[in-house]
Amino acid sequence: MVSVSKKIIKGEEYYYLNHSRRVKDRVEKKELYLGKQIPENIEELKRKFILEIYKEKWFGLFDKIRKNYAQETKVTPLSAQEKEREDFAVRFTYNTQRIEGSKLSLRDTANLLERGITPKDKPVRDIKEAEAHKKLFYEMLDYKKDLTLQIVLYWNKKLLENTKPDMAGRIREHQVKISGSRFLPPFPAELQPLLREFFEWYGKSRNKLNPVELAALVHLKFVTIHPFGDGNGRISRMMMNFILNKNKLPMLDITYEKRNSYYNALERAQIKKDKGIFLQWFFRKYLDSNRGYLR
Repeated sequence: MVSVSKKIIKGEEYYYLNHSRRVKDRVEKKELYLGKQIPENIEELKRKFILEIYKEKWFGLFDKIRKNYAQETKVTPLSAQEKEREDFAVRFTYNTQRIEGSKLSLRDTANLLERGITPKDKPVRDIKEAEAHKKLFYEMLDYKKDLTLQIVLYWNKKLLENTKPDMAGRIREHQVKISGSRFLPPFPAELQPLLREFFEWYGKSRNKLNPVELAALVHLKFVTIHPFGDGNGRISRMMMNFILNKNKLPMLDITYEKRNSYYNALERAQIKKDKGIFLQWFFRKYLDSNRGYLR
């Protein structure tokens, strides 16, 4: 818990944020000076304060995940690595497509992508986009350069060119809404400045931020801009995994079954303009998905 405390020094009142937590056999205390008055944005300061505290804990665990992941990769035969990658590609394709409304089940997706068996009585669009997504996923893994607007436009084009060629690989010129969300994406006239700002931020941040934090923020920021007529969520999750894979970390599959918490974290972060909401959700999700490497 974060609390506000007051100290009187030489007759003057000073306010601080305080946080205590037990670490093994000791109590660790953190303090942040607020000033002679409690700021009006105290709740926002509390959220930022607790996020920075927990980053210290999370980032140490993420470093351990990366180290153990690298060690395990070294001793895993290439054929086994390829099988793991194929399994992830199928699950990731199923979940990311299903989150966006695909009717394909996990079995449908596996039969289609691994055995070439086309499911009956399922939308042709879903089938074509699942095939395109898996192919794009492997292209993403082989891509050695860094994120640019050009490569992101290309990824969107490859994802949608067989189903929605009129909007594939193009910045939208019409207003869109997100089904079931209270968040309204930016207007078309805002997109070019926002994208320019995004890639400037990315260029400055990619070597400064923890890679897991960078992956989370790339996802959040890009999907909030929502530059495409379709495919924003899928491309944002592809960008997220590009960052993780590029930094030799396990990739993340956000599951359809847990989509409500994902939706809620995104929407709350977007409406309140508070990235910490999504970061805390993402960090916990990433940690839970990779506890096997914390040995």
